[in-house]
Amino acid sequence: MSIPRQPAQRSIVLVAHNLRSIHNVGSLLRTGEVFAIDKVYVTGFTPHPSHPGDQRDAQLQEKQTRRMSRASAGAEQTMPLEHYGDVHDLLRALRADGYTLTGLEIDSAAIEIGEYPADQRVALVLGDEVHGIEPTLRQACDVLLQIPMYGRKNSLNISVAVGIALYGLQTRGEH
Repeated sequence: MSIPRQPAQRSIVLVAHNLRSIHNVGSLLRTGEVFAIDKVYVTGFTPHPSHPGDQRDAQLQEKQTRRMSRASAGAEQTMPLEHYGDVHDLLRALRADGYTLTGLEIDSAAIEIGEYPADQRVALVLGDEVHGIEPTLRQACDVLLQIPMYGRKNSLNISVAVGIALYGLQTRGEH
C-alpha cells in the first residue's frame, strides 16, 4: 500500500545564478521535483535546456538539453524552468511577489538552516560552484542560510546542499 503524496504547502523557487555544471542543473531539477518546488530560475551563464525564443546556437541548445535530460532523469519534462536575463530584476520581482530572498551560503552572517523558521514563500538563491553567491547577491538576500558541517570538509556539492536545504525548508513549521 502506498501512502498518497501530500502537496507541499510552502511555495519555494530556486534561483541558480552562474552555475557551471549542466549536471548540477539537472540534479537541481530532479531534486526540485522530488520536493515539489514551484520553479527553477536560471540566470547568468547557468546552462539550461532549449526553450521557445532561445537565441543560443542550435547545436549548443541540443547538447545542453540532452545532457541535462540524463542528469535530471526526466525531471526537465515536469519541473518548470525559466531562463531569466537579469538576476537582480528577477530578485526584485520575486520580492515584490512576496518571496523571502534566502541565500544558501557558507558565510559568517548565515544562520543554520535548522534555526530558520521558513516563510511561506521562499526564493532559495544559489551561486556558482567555486565562489558561491557573489557579494552583490548576498547583500540582496533577506537572509543567508548554511548547512552545519561536522566533518573535516567544509563544503558540499551544490546539488547535495540544495537537497538538504529543500528538505529543511519543506519540513519547517510556519513562520
